[in-house]
Amino acid sequence: MTLRCLLLSATLALFLTPPVSGLGISPGDTLSTAASPQRNKSQKCDTCCPQKDLIDFFFKGNNPFYNKHEKRFRFFAIPLVAYDPATSVQLGAGGSFSLQLGSAENTKLSAGVASVLYTLNQQFFIQYKGNIYFPNNKWLLQSDWRFYLFNLPTYTLGTNNQVAIPMVPGYKAVLIDPSLNGVYPMDYNWIRFYNVLSRRLTPSINVGVGYHIDIHYNITDDNLVIQNDTLYNTPHFAYSTLHGFNPGQYITSGVSANFVYDTRDDQVNAYRGIFVNVNYRYNPTWLGSSKNSSNLWTEFRAFIPLSRRCPRHLLAFWYYGSFLVSGDLPYLDLMSISYDQMNSSGRGYAQGRYRGEDFMYGEMEYRFPISPHTHILGGVIFTNVTTASNRDMKVPLFGYFQPAAGVGLRIMVGKHDRTNIAIDFGIGNMSKGLYVQTQEVF
Repeated sequence: MTLRCLLLSATLALFLTPPVSGLGISPGDTLSTAASPQRNKSQKCDTCCPQKDLIDFFFKGNNPFYNKHEKRFRFFAIPLVAYDPATSVQLGAGGSFSLQLGSAENTKLSAGVASVLYTLNQQFFIQYKGNIYFPNNKWLLQSDWRFYLFNLPTYTLGTNNQVAIPMVPGYKAVLIDPSLNGVYPMDYNWIRFYNVLSRRLTPSINVGVGYHIDIHYNITDDNLVIQNDTLYNTPHFAYSTLHGFNPGQYITSGVSANFVYDTRDDQVNAYRGIFVNVNYRYNPTWLGSSKNSSNLWTEFRAFIPLSRRCPRHLLAFWYYGSFLVSGDLPYLDLMSISYDQMNSSGRGYAQGRYRGEDFMYGEMEYRFPISPHTHILGGVIFTNVTTASNRDMKVPLFGYFQPAAGVGLRIMVGKHDRTNIAIDFGIGNMSKGLYVQTQEVF
């Protein structure tokens, strides 16, 4: 599944710094900043259902490390130990910062995270993510920079588990190694540089433009074999050859138009509100793309409280869709399960298990407190479903669905910004997994 981080030192990090931003540090995490000071209704309800965290548990509500005086800049760095099914054990270091560029009354907190990680699967990551709010929230700069030395199994496109690999012309014999059982390991390097600058139109609406580039190089299909006129085929090689991409490297470089509508009471862990994100991206060859293409991203989240007294009782809904509008995208840039911005979708499946030119995902989650007085412990029950296309093999979107479901535990480590450690177990179609991360899945 995704690159989801458990910060075993999260409590120590909260001891050393004021709990201001709830930042998980992981190659898969999206940066979330603390909500603006107008957290109003849900914040008031918190006092009706008193929330405590591990700081309160260890220090009986008297946190000696919490500085009540306003600071315009905060930073900490800590060692990291993590686990995820796609990466195994992760070891490394990370840091986060928070910055107040305007007054606390009318400017959201700017924040960023950076991490360097090595995994027992011989993967290496360097990553920075940041959300910078300028005074009065008039402008927002969102950044996502990554450098990966990566390896990951790949599969055929679409959500039909039985679909075959397309034929590649020019070979007398095109074979598939039956010992692979539909799993095709790959190694590759990946550079990502995303930046989006948005302008606030209303307190809930931002519009902006962005530049995005993904570079994949040193791509190796571990089980691809070409012997004279005989080919032992793989999904990546077949797709790349049929669509005119160099199977060893390719680039997607483009500009985007972005629309965001956000009424969530908190960006780290919402108790109520709606989030809508629409992004249209154009990737021309004159900007460096290997081929011309355009794609559309749509996303919707809703958080519906079930109790006025205790806002941690709620239903949460999440949808996203990625659609190839024109041209051709490289195989590794096609949308895949757990390749959303937070790398957190598809609990119950491995990262990259389902991929397609058109891709839709939906999830519903019930969230609730467990410990009756402190509410340090919480739980979730979730279910999700994925559908994806494979145009080469005539597999349409909505042709096949892959569901999953599971349960999870939440441990509150920062009540001021509602930061949880999330531990989830999911079961999918002939698949299952344990997932650990900081903050909520969405």
